[in-house]
Formats: sequence, structure tokens, C-alpha cells
Amino acid sequence: MQIDPLEQSFQDNHKLMIGSIVPRPIAFVSTKSATGILNLAPFSYFNGVCSNPPTIMFAPARRGYDGLIKDTLRNIQETKEFVVNIVSEEIVEPMVACATDFEKEIDEFKISNLTPIDSNKISVPRLKESKVSYECELNTIVEIGKAEPGAGFVVIGTIVMFHIEDNVYKDGRIDLKALNPVGRMAGNNYTRVFDNFKVIRQIKPN
Repeated sequence: MQIDPLEQSFQDNHKLMIGSIVPRPIAFVSTKSATGILNLAPFSYFNGVCSNPPTIMFAPARRGYDGLIKDTLRNIQETKEFVVNIVSEEIVEPMVACATDFEKEIDEFKISNLTPIDSNKISVPRLKESKVSYECELNTIVEIGKAEPGAGFVVIGTIVMFHIEDNVYKDGRIDLKALNPVGRMAGNNYTRVFDNFKVIRQIKPN
């Protein structure tokens, strides 16, 4: 099977991508507008970039039905700050409640009954219920495609503060069982991370 993405809709391309780029970690991103309205939304095109400086990226797409940008992106454009909160299984349902495209005046913390708490170095609150959160300052935003449905952006941020629950942090590492993170699959499906196997890689060639 060979498929030319130019010969089908962006919706069909999207289905192929989310069905094969799996599992995807979830960035539960908290932001604040220039007028002080809080926003909380999940994004599953998310990953690390590098560790010096510690840098992450996530990709908020334009809305699929009208091509407008999402409140998360607009807020980051305005304030240059955001928090990435890691999603554990315990908060999956309230996280999904925040995935709806609400009007910009709506505070998703209230919709989901989740709790904003002050960050240390930025004005945007982090999520109390998240076991790991990254306070981030904006590095850059890269626009991809035209201003139409299916296009998007890559948001790159520098982590300026880690927040990790004590029981998750052990000897300088993250205890996955304590974190209990979930990954996104296609559609409404999610996955746990505990079916693991190990392959030792060679650091340098002989």
C-alpha cells in the first residue's frame, strides 16, 4: 500500500498518522491569557527536544473545522509562558473533559474540577493533580502549512523549573510505577506503559 498525502484529505492523513505514531505522550498544557483567563488543554503531539537547556515541544494544530488557532497557542503568543503537566491515569477523565473546543472565556480548570497552583518562576499556574510539571518559557513558535484546517504549529519551550512529587522521584530518576503515565492511541483509546522489555544499546562503536 502506497498513499500520496496530496491525493487524500488532511482528515485521512491525520487518521494514518495518529494510528501509527503510537503511543504518544500527552502534554496537558496550562496557559493564561493576557487578560488573566486560565486555559488547560491536552496535546498528544508532544516530546522532548534536548536537555541542555532542558527543552520540550508540542504541536497545537489549527482547529479542524474552521482553521482558527487554539486558545493555548494564542495565550503563549501573548505571555511567552506555559506549563506542561504530565498525565497520569488518575486524571485521564478530567483531562479528556478539557479537550473540547470551549470559548476563550471558559476556564477549563473549573470545567474539569482540577486545581491551579502557583508556579515558581512564571505567572502561569501548574496543575496540582499532576505528579510531574514543567514550567516553561517560550523559545520559539514554528508555523507549519497555511492558515487553514489541518495546519498547525510547533511550540518549543525551555523548562525553567521541574515539579516532581516526592514519591515519583527516586535517586535522580522517575519511578514510572508511581507516575503511572498514559499514552494516547488512535480515537478514544489510551495505553499504559508497563508492558516493557529491555534491549541494551552500545554507546560508542568498538
